[in-house]
Amino acid sequence: MNQVQFFLCTLVNYLKNDLNIISTDIAKYFLHSPQLIQNTKFANLQGLTEQAAALRLKEEGFNELPSAKPRSVLAIAGSVLSEPMLALLLACALIYFLIGNPREAFILLGSALIVIGITFYQERKSERALEALRDLSSPRALVIRNGIHKRISGTEVVRGDIIIVSEGDRVPADARILQNSSVAINESLLTGESAPVSKSEWDGISGIVRPGGEELPFIYSGTLVVKGRVVAEVIATGVDTEIGRIGKNLKNIGQEFTRVQKETKGIVHIMALAGISLCLLLAFIYWIMRGEILQGLLSGLSLAMAILPEEFPVVLTVFLALGAWRMSKQNILTRRVPALETLGETTVLCVDKTGTLTENKMVLRQLRTLDDKFVVNGDTLLPEKFYDLAEAAIFASPKDPFDPMEQAIQAFGTRFIKKFNNPLSEWALTKEYPLSSLLAVTNVWLSPNLSQQMVAAKGAIEAISELCNISGVELQELHSLASDMASEGLRILGVAHTQAETRRPLPSDPREFNFKFCGLIGLYDPPKKTVPNAVGECYTAGIRIVMITGDYPPTAIAIAKQIGLKEPNSFMTGSELAKLGSEELANRIKHVTIFARVLPEQKLSIVQALKANGEIVAMTGDGVNDAPALKAANVGIAMGIRGTDVAREASSIVLLDDDFSSIVVAIRNGRKIFDNLRKAMSYIFAVHVPAAGMTLLPVFFGMPPILFPVHIVFLEMIIDPTCSVAFEAEPEEADIMKRPPYSPKERFLPWQRINLSLLQGVICLLITFGVYALVRHLGSGDEEARALSFATLVFSNLGLILTNRSWSSSLFVSFKKRNSALAHVLVGTIVLLAAALYVPFLQSLFHFNILHADDIIYSIAGGGISIVWFEILKFIKRRIGKGNMQ
Repeated sequence: MNQVQFFLCTLVNYLKNDLNIISTDIAKYFLHSPQLIQNTKFANLQGLTEQAAALRLKEEGFNELPSAKPRSVLAIAGSVLSEPMLALLLACALIYFLIGNPREAFILLGSALIVIGITFYQERKSERALEALRDLSSPRALVIRNGIHKRISGTEVVRGDIIIVSEGDRVPADARILQNSSVAINESLLTGESAPVSKSEWDGISGIVRPGGEELPFIYSGTLVVKGRVVAEVIATGVDTEIGRIGKNLKNIGQEFTRVQKETKGIVHIMALAGISLCLLLAFIYWIMRGEILQGLLSGLSLAMAILPEEFPVVLTVFLALGAWRMSKQNILTRRVPALETLGETTVLCVDKTGTLTENKMVLRQLRTLDDKFVVNGDTLLPEKFYDLAEAAIFASPKDPFDPMEQAIQAFGTRFIKKFNNPLSEWALTKEYPLSSLLAVTNVWLSPNLSQQMVAAKGAIEAISELCNISGVELQELHSLASDMASEGLRILGVAHTQAETRRPLPSDPREFNFKFCGLIGLYDPPKKTVPNAVGECYTAGIRIVMITGDYPPTAIAIAKQIGLKEPNSFMTGSELAKLGSEELANRIKHVTIFARVLPEQKLSIVQALKANGEIVAMTGDGVNDAPALKAANVGIAMGIRGTDVAREASSIVLLDDDFSSIVVAIRNGRKIFDNLRKAMSYIFAVHVPAAGMTLLPVFFGMPPILFPVHIVFLEMIIDPTCSVAFEAEPEEADIMKRPPYSPKERFLPWQRINLSLLQGVICLLITFGVYALVRHLGSGDEEARALSFATLVFSNLGLILTNRSWSSSLFVSFKKRNSALAHVLVGTIVLLAAALYVPFLQSLFHFNILHADDIIYSIAGGGISIVWFEILKFIKRRIGKGNMQ
């Protein structure tokens, strides 16, 4: 059908009826024309004068979220430098400078710069989240001022402005509707509800209410018009809008330190105080007993270097940085690096339904007549008995739909109905009866040969039953079918059709048509295919899942059952939640799986209530409405493709592929990082004991010094790469996703684990010092005794590395796990030790004498004996079934 034919068809209908009937396709052009609007019923809407608007803009400010003043680089650096952990790093670097070892000093200074950079990134994150909100909430706006229609920046819209928003526009401010032309608005940004909602006109009395639900007379800033058009009066701008409240919530939520950060700070404080005290004590004792101040200071500095745990902040930085790099290769972007270790502790995963568990795309799922039903599944063709229903549903929709449900209907027709592959392609839409007092849309189509008119209607069941004059038993049966479909989480529309004679004028009310009921169609937002398996893995890992959504309970329950959530019928609505106090909510939340019809700040309240119960909460989401909860959660996880800028900026982790199953990968990596951090910290505790003891004991036993700063530097060359690189690269334990999360009430390093680590170190110290004392007792010189005891200390160190690779598996099982970083450390250590023992220059530097083959065997045996007891302990634990030692 060419354009001339289409225009003639439209003109025929136009002449047959009164002047109010005009083709929708032509009307769309004119309805966006300011000239036409000024000549219609909207002409009496004069709006504000330019002077009044300018005055109000000056008084109330721009229609945007306030910008938080960014802190200067110097201010951020000052706050970072005041941190004890960083101050310790710099103090250690100063000690290295003083003893003439600039290499280690520069390494520590480099680590300090990394910490400053990460903190600066953290400070900027809140500001970027607010900037993203400002960009979203300030679209261009069509306003009426002085009776003239003009486009202005969304930031210049003021309270009292008359705005016109049409299909495809974003609403620039919160407003009450004065004129409504079949508008449908997607409010998922604010409510999480994927389906558009219809609107009504303001009654002149009602005050503004929160978004959510059908037929509200208000539109909200940042939401999207998917159909129709409204004229509305602005009643709130900037921070006073619904989206503005989210911005204020984001601004007021601060970042929290992770458990590892808190505990590490405490440990560092204690060890730093102990190191300084022992350093001064040793120097004093040396001076009193031997009268050698310089040697006393040198021994004291050696002791301080042996005790001061400069590895702790370095390990945290390197582990998390390398962990983030590894996860980026798996489509997981880490925005807040410390969140990686928190993932290993996660006990509750709060999941936003729309767009996270589901596709955020409506699909036609079921067609139902009074005596049969068809469930859309795969590529199965539609049976002929459902053709009339499908055809009527398609004719009740526009040619180029913007509404997600109408897009789903058209996509279904194209895919499943070969006979009616595109029934609208050659028919002309001659009249549309919009939603009004009757909650149904009716379209009238003219056939290509102008011989017949198809009339199709779709809408609420009550409206369609009224059009078809259905009552009594048949109406009860219809409602029973609808209830059955609703229990499956479907959105239900009734469909009817009829024929209209081309020679008669069309009625003004669709009720005057003689409609025939076709049936019901059910649409839904399907779950992503990878979600059920991911949910199952979370449960296996002991992680509770809570669904939080703005959708209705039946829809949420249906999705919960499809993805395998436990106790899907245990739900609470937003209205019920609003009546609860903080303590009552914290108690009730322990037994709720689904929160339905919730508002943005209620999502935040849910997360906070879970945290108040001691849970470690990870929150997933993709909309603006999720941003406050994402930021308040211990770990916020945003979707990268579907997610809004606001959600991504407020989150700790972004899934670049929007795959829910990537959350399981992230948690697995988080647990691996948590495990390996524990191993590295345990090793640090253990290895510092013999190093410090070999410096301190000779003083009390009247022996010459065993270790000098050069020996401590050598040990640090083993310790640093081992605890920061080798343990980070350690493969995960076999049961990592089959055990419950670490308890939030449990210390990151329990005292039992610390004591066992210290005991490892003490045994290494006793064996090493025993070798030194025995060799001296047998008449060997100090240099030979020092060389043999130092070799024993190095091999004991290697033994500590190997035995701490796993606190459950044996050393021999650990050997089967590939760790190239560890292999490099082991080979490098042996090469360096050989150089120190046999290269003359280094022999002199280390104050060594040459060792023979039997000496090396003795030192290796001593190192092996020092860890035998721990391997026996692990064996006993495995035999009695306690598995991994804490």
